[in-house]
Formats: sequence, C-alpha cells, structure tokens
Amino acid sequence: MEDTLTWLHRFPMWDAYFGLVAVGTSGFVATTGSVPVVARAWAVALLAGLATWYWLYGRPLIRGEIEDRRAYVYFAGVVVLMTPAVALVSVSSFALLALCPQAYMLMDALRATIAVLVLNAADVVVAYESTRDLADTVAGPLPVAATIVVGSAVFGTWARRVTIQNDERARLIRQLDGSRAEVARLSHEAGVLAERQRLAGDIHDTVAQGLTSVIMLIQAADAELERDVAQARRHLGLALDTARDNLSEARALVGALTPAELDGSSLADALARLVDRFGRETGVRVDFSTEGEPVGLATAVEVVLLRAVQESLANIRRHSGAGLLTVRLAHLGGTVAVEVADDGRGFDPEQASGGYGLGAMRARVEQVSGKLTVDSEPGRGTTIRVEVPDL
Repeated sequence: MEDTLTWLHRFPMWDAYFGLVAVGTSGFVATTGSVPVVARAWAVALLAGLATWYWLYGRPLIRGEIEDRRAYVYFAGVVVLMTPAVALVSVSSFALLALCPQAYMLMDALRATIAVLVLNAADVVVAYESTRDLADTVAGPLPVAATIVVGSAVFGTWARRVTIQNDERARLIRQLDGSRAEVARLSHEAGVLAERQRLAGDIHDTVAQGLTSVIMLIQAADAELERDVAQARRHLGLALDTARDNLSEARALVGALTPAELDGSSLADALARLVDRFGRETGVRVDFSTEGEPVGLATAVEVVLLRAVQESLANIRRHSGAGLLTVRLAHLGGTVAVEVADDGRGFDPEQASGGYGLGAMRARVEQVSGKLTVDSEPGRGTTIRVEVPDL
C-alpha cells in the first residue's frame, strides 16, 4: 500500500502525535496528587515500557504495513502494560488516544474495532475494580470509553477506506503509466516499421530501378561496341546520366528530402523528364500529356504519383516489350489522376505474381487515400491508373 496521502503514511506526524500523547499522559500521571508517589512512579514506568514496546515492536509493523498475527501479539503486550498502569493511576487511560488508532493501522476494520473495544473495556473494568462504585464508573470512565470507541471506529474506518481507495488509485496510475509506456513503445515500433517500408519503397523505386537501367544500358553498349561505336557511346552516356540521377536520389533519401525529380520543379515537369528519358533509354515511342488546370499538391501526394509512374515504367522495361507508351496527368477537380498505358504483351491481373513493385505501389497509394486500378489482358497491353485526392 504505497504512495497514499492519508495520515496513515505521514510517519513523522504520527510519531510526533504518539510522542505528544505519551509525554502528556506521563505528565498527568506524575502530577496526580491524590495517588501515592510509588504508584505514580510504577505507572510512569509502565507507560515508558508501553512506549518502548511500541517503538521496538509496533512501529516496525506499522511502517512495514504488516497485517498478520504479529499485530495480535503487539496488542496483547499493550493490554498487559496498559491495564496495570490504569489500575495504578486512572488518567493513564489517556494513552488510548494514541493506542486506538494503531489498531486500524495493523488490522482490517472489524478486527481493529474489536481491539479498540477490548482496550477500552479493560479500562472500564479496571476503573470499576479500583472504586467498586458502579454509578461512578457509569458516569465517568464508561462514557469516555464509549466516545473513544465510536470515534475511533468512525475515524479509523474512514481513514482505512481512504487508504484502500488511494492504494487502488495508485495501482491504476501505475497500470496507466505502464499502458502509456507500452503504447509509446508500440507506436515507436509501428513508426519504425512504416519508415522502413517507406525507405524500402523509395529505394526500390529509385536506386534499384536506376541500377537496372544502368546495367541494361551498359549491356546494350557492350553489344554495340564492335558494330556501332556511336550507338555504344550513346548508351554509355545514358547510363552515366541515369547513374547521376540515382546518385541525386540516394542523397535525397539519406537527407530525407523531396525526390530529386521534384526538387525545384512541378510534378508535370518531373514526369515529362522521366518519360522522355525512358524513351531515349529504351527506344520505345513515348507520349506525355496533361489535362486540366494544375493545382498545388502536397509533397506526399506528388511523391506517390511520381513513384507510381517510376514503378510502371520499370515494369514496362522488364516485362512488357511495348513499342508505344502513353502517360497522362489529369487534374479533375478534387482528384488528380495519372495513367500509364502501353501496347505490350499484357498479363492477367488475377494471376499476377504480386511482386514487391505492384504491392508497394498499391500500399503507397492507399496511404494518401488514393485508388490504384490495373487494366490488362494477355496480348492487349496494360493500363495502370492512380487517383488521389488533391490534398
């Protein structure tokens, strides 16, 4: 039961209260002139023993919040020391003001109330035995004892309930802190995974495809080297341009910047350059067009459209065998669409292998609330269309 704010756990204050009651009671006992000095001395000694018993045995139990059979041993010792002290000097019963609350520190409410009843009943019985005057006992010690019992029960039960509530609140706070830490950890892991996927997509769409183009151009140059040196040099020049572009892309990825194609230019200009370079590298006839009034797009949207075209061109280069490529960028009022169509060999979308490229393209598009459609049949070319909101 940690981290509560009740009187139960403010030990310096409790120790001060206990010490004040013990010293005050001893003072009353020592100055009670109607009692012989020897009796007063023995009563003070018993109260000192009671304070020592508390300090050596009861206090460690309370501080450690230990609620077991040792509490009964402690209160048995209290009764043994308290009873003769009250029998010697009746005002020794003032010590109950410090002893009764301890019951609620060491026991549940029912057992604590029983312990308080026993202590006060012993006080009343001793008072009666010392005077044998029932009327005097009923008029004096009995009402005081009843008041102490009722007050201790009400206050002690309330304090214990507050303690339990605070303990439960502290437990829930710890659970909440643990849940927050777990949510933060999972969010961090999800962010790391998303960033890894994004980087994997960027590397696939740029560096990997660029290296594929460089390899194919060098292979073409090697094949033409002995037959047509000029053509071989042209292929090598294109390979060099592609390598430079991919170096810029790699630097942009490392710096987490905008794609190199979009740096300082519009999406339409970037796509036009991309399509033109594809035509020069592959010999495929290309046609790029725009439609509608251009609007400012978020960088994330432009990147998705650019990567979609890059991946489409890479697929055409590897698989299509096309002779004509058409790319169209359309601003349709509320949405932006890019369409890549070729007259190549086509494929069955239902039986596609689902390689990284098409799956990554679809994931990118969905991240910006867009839609990807693939229209293709074997022998009839392929059309890929991406539509995204013009956020």
